[in-house]
Amino acid sequence: MFRNILFLLFCLSIYSCQSQTEQPDKKVGGPCEGCEAVHEYGDQVLNAIDTLPGFMENEPKLKLTGKLFKLDGKTPAANTIMYIYHTNARGIYEKKGDETGWGKRHGFIRGWIKTGDDGKYTFYTYRPASYPDTTLPAHIHTTVKEPGKTAYFIDDFFFDDDPYLPQRVREGTGKRGGSGISQPVMKNGILTIERDIILGLNIPNY
Repeated sequence: MFRNILFLLFCLSIYSCQSQTEQPDKKVGGPCEGCEAVHEYGDQVLNAIDTLPGFMENEPKLKLTGKLFKLDGKTPAANTIMYIYHTNARGIYEKKGDETGWGKRHGFIRGWIKTGDDGKYTFYTYRPASYPDTTLPAHIHTTVKEPGKTAYFIDDFFFDDDPYLPQRVREGTGKRGGSGISQPVMKNGILTIERDIILGLNIPNY
């Protein structure tokens, strides 16, 4: 009898642990086409630094760095995945032809990081170009995935010195995660953008 009771308690504890770990992520951010790409890093072991394809071969080289903070704007956000992708120097989402998933749309110039306890992130890449034959500003798309929440997009990275950056974009940024407009600064021979991001800021249903 006593053994049966112990077995029952053991089963209940296993069920309780499974119930806690299998809770679905809270849906936040509204519609997000392509946000599934945040999970497409395959067997890559993520850390706080990533180098995107083409970094060594292309100019001007670009470093994106900063911290992810929780909604209070002070507490570093750990264990958060950040995904970026952008066009090449001709304004095209470049592909090799063997892409799968969202790589068929986003191309292969993309990368992922996962923050540590300090919330820091760094991407090494190169400056993208505007879409061919358009006056749309160059930009870098960004998606984040926090523990316990679905992935959502934040404001793109934009370049303050971009002649195509219109006033309406300048006035419209800062809605999701804080402003994505930054002035690249040359540091140690590489253009550097420092941007801190507040997770959850102006994110629907957060």
